[in-house]
Amino acid sequence: MTEISDRYRRLAGLFTDKVAAVPADRWDTQSPCEEWNSRQLVGHVADTQGMFLGLVGESAGDAPSVDADPLGAWTAARDAVQRALEDPAVAGKEFEGLFGRTRFEDAVDRFLCFDLVVHGWDLARAAGLDDTIALDDARRTAALASQFGESLHSPGVCGPEVEVAADADEQTQLLALLGRTP
Repeated sequence: MTEISDRYRRLAGLFTDKVAAVPADRWDTQSPCEEWNSRQLVGHVADTQGMFLGLVGESAGDAPSVDADPLGAWTAARDAVQRALEDPAVAGKEFEGLFGRTRFEDAVDRFLCFDLVVHGWDLARAAGLDDTIALDDARRTAALASQFGESLHSPGVCGPEVEVAADADEQTQLLALLGRTP
């Protein structure tokens, strides 16, 4: 196991806990992402795992649909990425990505772990769950966001930065940077 594999396992576990805790009557609730409700948000996160696996010729395999079983759809995708991270041959596979040539595990760390933190907050907010982001995760996610440059606020990524008080806590500053109203 690598540090990246461990980080993914931990963050995916936190996301799993949120998916499992969504009340039945909150699956159609609008998320902070304008284009998705809670169920669609989980579908997006699950689909993104499969997309990254596809970049290195791997697959998430068969999974239930997010409409029928959001938790099952998510855990199938999560488990496939975790298996890939634990296989050194797959974890080290390279592909041409948005930021040039990269290894699968580095892309997981940079993008999927980022998404798990951010969309974990989105899901918690939509479902009425605890939306606290651990300080270390907020700091790491903010550092990753700063590496994205202008692409962070391009269509389909994050909305425009939201203005917050200069003395806002780090989670609030992160969310504002990502175009979310805390």
